Order: sequence, then C-alpha cells, then structure tokens
Amino acid sequence: MQYNLAEKLAIVKAIDEVIQVDGQVNKREINLLDRIMRILKIERELLQEARKVTKKEGLLIFSGMPTNKKHALAVLLKEMAGADGRVDEREINLILHIFSEVGIRIDS
Repeated sequence: MQYNLAEKLAIVKAIDEVIQVDGQVNKREINLLDRIMRILKIERELLQEARKVTKKEGLLIFSGMPTNKKHALAVLLKEMAGADGRVDEREINLILHIFSEVGIRIDS
C-alpha cells in the first residue's frame, strides 16, 4: 500500500502518541516503530516533522483516507498499543478517540 507524505506524517504522529501516552517509552515500542517506518518507507527524519503535525491535522488526513488505509491504521495502532506487553487504558482511550473521529468501526 502506498502512502503520500501527509498520510505518512499523520501515521507516525499517531503511533508516536500511542507510544508516549502512558508516560513510558519501551524498547519494544521503539523497535516496532522502526520496523513500521521501514515497511512504509518512512525516512527517520520524518519523525520530527510528524511531531509538528497537530492532532486536528492528523485526524483530517485520516478522515480523507480510503477504508483500506483506515483499516491498516487501526491494525498499526492496536499493534503498537500492545508492543510493550501490556495495553494501558490511556492507549485504549487514545485509539478509540482516533477511531471515532475518523470513522473506523469497532466490531465487538
């Protein structure tokens, strides 16, 4: 799947937020972020640029993505939340907020 620059920045921003929301950055989370960035062909320098993207901008970018890209985003965020071996309530709340704002349905 190909992503444009805006989508890449928004994805990295959201993943970075999931990593940091619980106040702890785990080595396994960093390793997964590195792997995701390699797979999506995202240059390491874009991490700093992604941090400049506002939450509102990121959500607008996600809202404009097709369903298959939104599904991929959902998978990436869920994987990142569990990368450190535990899923924190703050991670869940952040991910659910993103899903809700961009129209990602959650199947029970």
